[in-house]
Amino acid sequence: MDDLLHTAHRVLPAGHFGNLASDLVIVEGSGAHVRDNTGREYIDFLIGSGPMFVGHAHPAVTAAVQAQILRGTTFFANNPAGIELAAAIVDAVPCADQVRFLSSGTEADMYAMRVARAFRGREKILKFEGGYHGMSDHGMMSTYPRRSPNFPQAVSDSPGIPAHIADDILVAPFNDIAAAMALIEAHHDELGGVIVEPLQRLIPPKPGFLAALREVTTRFGIPLIFDEIVTGFRFAYGGAQELYGVTPDLCTLGKIVGGGFPLAAIAGRADIMAHFDRAKVGDAGFLMQIGTMSGNPVAAVAGLATLELLREPGVYEDVFARGRAMMAGLAERIATAGIAAQVVGEPVLFDVVFTDGEIANYRDTLRNDTAMQAHVNRHLREAGILKGDSKYYMSLAHTDDDVVRTLEAFSGALRSLPA
Repeated sequence: MDDLLHTAHRVLPAGHFGNLASDLVIVEGSGAHVRDNTGREYIDFLIGSGPMFVGHAHPAVTAAVQAQILRGTTFFANNPAGIELAAAIVDAVPCADQVRFLSSGTEADMYAMRVARAFRGREKILKFEGGYHGMSDHGMMSTYPRRSPNFPQAVSDSPGIPAHIADDILVAPFNDIAAAMALIEAHHDELGGVIVEPLQRLIPPKPGFLAALREVTTRFGIPLIFDEIVTGFRFAYGGAQELYGVTPDLCTLGKIVGGGFPLAAIAGRADIMAHFDRAKVGDAGFLMQIGTMSGNPVAAVAGLATLELLREPGVYEDVFARGRAMMAGLAERIATAGIAAQVVGEPVLFDVVFTDGEIANYRDTLRNDTAMQAHVNRHLREAGILKGDSKYYMSLAHTDDDVVRTLEAFSGALRSLPA
């Protein structure tokens, strides 16, 4: 173990930040490539777990950040870039009348659930099993459950979460229209909101699923929250709600919108967002939200520069085309190898799941052969392909050559599988 890794294991629990394993230390990135502390270069499909959609160290983003740093890095007050970024979000995102900034997706999802409860005057939130909504107590319910109770029982994913939190969360199966509607109809008078990832981790919504959620929540006046931390500005300039054609009442944004810096946001209907404004709702309805770095000007200029790049003609068409080619190439190699596996996701976010049969919800993903997946991921890493345990993130910086090299490495990984 080299000195840097030795230090990491001495000063960090498990030797890492809580994200990737400690054996990888990235020192720099450019475009769709990164280099580790040993000098090894990788084609990067991790892209910072999603934020670097335009690529690492993009010149336009870097220039904007450098210029802002010379003018100051944080003020705990409104700043021009933050106001302009909020306006850009309102212009882009169908559900957005107003925006409130935060520093992380966890905060955004936590406050989105809180403001929905404040607006509705009800305490329970309905979520979908396997849906990830950050690391708050309410977010960490039935995200990675190790047991499968009957719906709508919630299960804590972590020690340290008070037992009573489970009483505040109802859980439904993703992509099951009948079950979700029945739960919402049965519990409508208890629900403060319904939160859903429009694409749950890797799993696309079935036709009509999101529209059914929109119909039933509208019927009972329940705020519908789209967690677009991952999908916002990735699936389309207006996010998954634009791609899928369903507009929620609130959404959360992160990753891309901060241009690689800590920034997240809640965006939504003005009457719900009014609960952040004491003058409009009074003391009883006012929801306090304070964050030292919320709307940070460095993050805001990075976000503005990123969104400007995403408004260029043909950007989404190009990245989707490259993603489709990658997905098709993976599927072709799986078929040639004759193994039980399939490509799941959308062209900008997908992975190989090592099982056959439909993958429509969290319980379907439990059939994945995780040992086989880990073997393939290790082989890809050895071949210079960096990805997370369960995702390929496509970026604007990936090239056709990156795709070809990745598919070659994937073929090698399949050939290396034990007989």
